[in-house]
Parts: sequence; structure tokens; C-alpha cells
Amino acid sequence: MILVIGMGFGRFAFTAIYPHMVDEGVLSLHDGSLAASANYAGYLLGAILSMRAHARSAHKLCVWSLIGTVACLGLLALPMPVWLIVTVRGLAGLFSALSMVSASLWLLEHRKHGSGAPLLYAGVGIGIALSAELLVLATHLGLHSTGMWLMLCGVTLVLGLLAAPGIVASGEGTLDALLKPVSISQAPVAAWPLVLIYGLAGLGYIVTATYLPVLVKLALPDLNSAHVWAVFGLSAAPSCFLWYRAHERYGTRKVLRLNLLLQAIGVALPALVPSAASYLLSALLVGGTFMGTATIAMPAAQRAARAMASKIGSKLVAVMTLVYGVGQVTGPVLAEALYKQHHNFSSSLLAAACALLLAILVSSRL
Repeated sequence: MILVIGMGFGRFAFTAIYPHMVDEGVLSLHDGSLAASANYAGYLLGAILSMRAHARSAHKLCVWSLIGTVACLGLLALPMPVWLIVTVRGLAGLFSALSMVSASLWLLEHRKHGSGAPLLYAGVGIGIALSAELLVLATHLGLHSTGMWLMLCGVTLVLGLLAAPGIVASGEGTLDALLKPVSISQAPVAAWPLVLIYGLAGLGYIVTATYLPVLVKLALPDLNSAHVWAVFGLSAAPSCFLWYRAHERYGTRKVLRLNLLLQAIGVALPALVPSAASYLLSALLVGGTFMGTATIAMPAAQRAARAMASKIGSKLVAVMTLVYGVGQVTGPVLAEALYKQHHNFSSSLLAAACALLLAILVSSRL
């Protein structure tokens, strides 16, 4: 539930509302890029602040991330100037990073349950799909973007109230009956190549994750782009389980390379073959791999951290989140610059795909 709210709603719902805000004149494409960059910069700042987090108190950070996310969604339902929208999106990014790091620390470090990683990270996809379909409902109800933000705020408030008591109690409870202990059969991978790969993955997926509904709306104006975004989320949720099982069976290195290759194909596809089918297949491929990258990389980082004698080993999850944030900040800035030159997002998608291919090359150093 932590990542359903903190990431699925708080972070990625903007992607589906963004085209509506542009149509209503609330934001321009440039303003939307600024808001996206601010969100990723906030994510980066949240990752930096999370460097000080301790696994034993991670459940408290989880609660604060939920409170902050609900507040940000509610604020966006209010009429406000563009600069304030950008600021609130930055704060939402900060709370998203707190949710990702604190949830990962609690599960992987405090509870040492690596086998629970797919369940945890599937929450992102579930949140994306649920928020997207709620926005489809809001469109049918005739709501404008402010009403959509208010609807998302209300739903996350209810979900957060239901989840908070269990999160607080889990700080002292046990998951032994639900999750198997982390597997230690695999050898640790090299930490710093893994960090670099994760940063490139952040750059690689983010252009699609930011602009896919906009691309669909521009190319297929009669299609509700939120449905395509829901496909993105629906493919992300089960993929976490599939990628985790694959990496347990075939090893981190091989499966991570396959994950990045499929992701690169999905990112590049709309630029190479612009059609309704390519947008849908892109949503399936990128949605079905981007959280799979986290599901593979975070447990691998846990193993690498245990093998490291230095103090940074205990902060490796936060370092991974930090470089992922750097990649995500770079993506929209790059896309905006290339859009000004070419007046389309094809070059941005191809550049992002190249980042993923570079990550595959770096994986030879794992």
C-alpha cells in the first residue's frame, strides 16, 4: 500500500492528468516538463535526505510519506499559479522517494525479506493502473483536472487511513508467516556498476513514463490516453513477480540484461513505428520492465551491501535511489531540449533507449 499511494498515485498520476491540464490551459507542454522535472528533482532531494534513514525506524518514514502524498494531491485540487504547481510536484517527488527508500529499507534491511520485493514493488503498477482508471471515471463524470486531483486525494486518504495502523504495528511485528527469508544462494554483484546501471535505467524509462499519454493524445485524439496509461500500470504489477522469479532462477546478470533490452525496445518503438499498436506495445514493454528493474536491482543491492565493509554499504539502497533520481531529472530536461529542436519526442525516446543499451554494456562489469 505504501508504494501504491506514494509512487502510483503521488508520483505517476500526474502523467495521466497532464494532457487534461494542457487541454484546459492550466499548463503548457513546457510547464508540464517543468513540473515533471521538479517532481524528479524532489525525488532526488528525498533520496539525499533518506541517506540518513535507519532501517529500524523506516516504518515511521512510511507513514510520513503517506501523509505528505495525500496533502500534495489535495493541494493540486486548488486553483494555483504554474510556479506553485511546479513546487507542489517537487514536494510530491520528495515524498515519493521517502516512500520508496523507507519501504525498501523496512522490507529488505529491517526484515531481511528479499522474497517480498515483488509484492512491494508491484504496488507501483497497481497504483498507476488504479489511478488511471479512476481518471477515466472522472472524465466520464465530466470532472476537470481540479476535480480529478480531489478524487485522487480522497481515495488516497481512505487507503492511507486503512494502511497506517498496520504500517505502525509492523515496526515491531513479524512477516515470517507471510514471507520466506531472503535467498542468499546468489553471489553478490559489484556495487558501483549496479549503481550506474540503475541511474541509466532511471533516464531510460522516464521519457515514456512522463510523455506516453501526451504522445497518445496527440496521435490518437479520439482515444482516452488514460487507458493506455492503465495498461502501463497493469503490466508493471505482475511483472515484478515474473522478473523476481527469473532472476532467482537464472541469475541477476542475465535477467537484468534481458530486462533492459526489452525496456529499450519498448521505449524506442513509438519513435520507430508510430501507430496505435506501437503505443500499446510500448506501454506493455516499458510498464512490464521498469519496476522489474527495481525488483532485480534492489535485492542485488542488498546482497552487495552485505558484502561491503565500508559504511556506504548500509546506505546503498538510498544511493541507488539517488542515482535513479539523477537519471529521472535528466530525462525531461533532455526531452525538452530535443523537443525544441525537432518539435517531436522521437529523438528523446531514441536517446532514452540508448541509455538503456549503455546500461547493458555496463552490466558486463557486474
